[in-house]
Amino acid sequence: MTASVAGFISYDDARARALQPFALTRPTSELRAGALLVRERWAQITGAPSGGFVGAPHVRTFEEGDAPPCTSGLIAAGTILVNSRCAPALDAHLAPDASHWRCDGRVAAVRLAQALPVERLDEGSLDLDTLVPDGTPSATIAGWWMDDVWDLVRHLQAMLAHDIPILGRGMDAAPSHLTVLGAHDCYVARGAYIEPMVLADTTAGPIYIAEGARISAFTRLVGPCAIGRDTLIAGGRVAGCAIGDHCRVHGEISASIVIGHANKSHDGFVGHSILGRWSNLGAGTTTSNLKNSYGVVSLWTEHGIAPTGLQFLGTMFGDHAKTAIGTRLNTGTVIGAGANVFGSAMPPKFVPPFAWGDVPPYETFGVDKFLEVAEHVMSRRSVPLSSGQRAMLRAAWDLRSSLRP
Repeated sequence: MTASVAGFISYDDARARALQPFALTRPTSELRAGALLVRERWAQITGAPSGGFVGAPHVRTFEEGDAPPCTSGLIAAGTILVNSRCAPALDAHLAPDASHWRCDGRVAAVRLAQALPVERLDEGSLDLDTLVPDGTPSATIAGWWMDDVWDLVRHLQAMLAHDIPILGRGMDAAPSHLTVLGAHDCYVARGAYIEPMVLADTTAGPIYIAEGARISAFTRLVGPCAIGRDTLIAGGRVAGCAIGDHCRVHGEISASIVIGHANKSHDGFVGHSILGRWSNLGAGTTTSNLKNSYGVVSLWTEHGIAPTGLQFLGTMFGDHAKTAIGTRLNTGTVIGAGANVFGSAMPPKFVPPFAWGDVPPYETFGVDKFLEVAEHVMSRRSVPLSSGQRAMLRAAWDLRSSLRP
């Protein structure tokens, strides 16, 4: 076998492969944690591009933007193998003389002492601890672990407050026509366009606006908040959010993550939620993020309903999920990848992937029709649906029945 040489490779262990609804359609390294994707965080601190990922069989043909391919064969000695559930702090330093690095006491990354067959990682059961040679030097890095999908929301505010000043280093001052309140900084990249009558409230944290972003009049940005490249914020209140690249956002959205290429283009409140890539929320779609009892929110997982420990949690929208006009969503709801929800009834707290309809039991969104729609949606942003991504989505569709209420 030919060895794969790379600066670092991301490894989805068994727990990472259970971070639904997103694990059905993407490796964990392609989730947005704080202002950046997990892969981008590791690239920042290693100073090297990712050479690939090791994930579940159904995502092995995953292709998206500049994401590296799935790794096969041998991983070369000297490669850094990272646990994709660990989101390192952007100013973390990888001590060059260390053989492995710990975050909160757990092994987050290991420099391989010898070539490793990828097949040893295929099932996700291998623990990085077992790859650490006895007596070799260790170092500590700061960061956050994503043991459950809701940890992305749990740590969001702290991560944004940490990320934004680092990403904003060297940026010009905010334009003079932008009204800035508060003591924290507002970083605006060259090439971003901000119309008059925009307010940036940095009282609770900094704000970052990337190149190509456009902020329309009558928008209130509340920090900590990061707006990605070529994203349009078309009015409303965006507070404590990580909005990815090429998104369209309007209305009120709070403490939420938008992975990228997603639309929340209309009024309606979204709070403490995650929007998968290519998801689209119909006008007036509203999430509840707080129970009337003010109690702890529980969430569906593939292993059963689990308490999150969070008082505030909204909806997990899988990749390519869609809601119709006026959709109302309960606290702690999961909308599976590729699901299309419509009708006047409030959906249950778990909508299976590729579901189609207004009330359960849902019909199934046929795979050929789904792919036709996905291709059309993506082409509107000049993004092709590649053969690899098409195969991956078919594999995800085949697995839909394994994810049940």
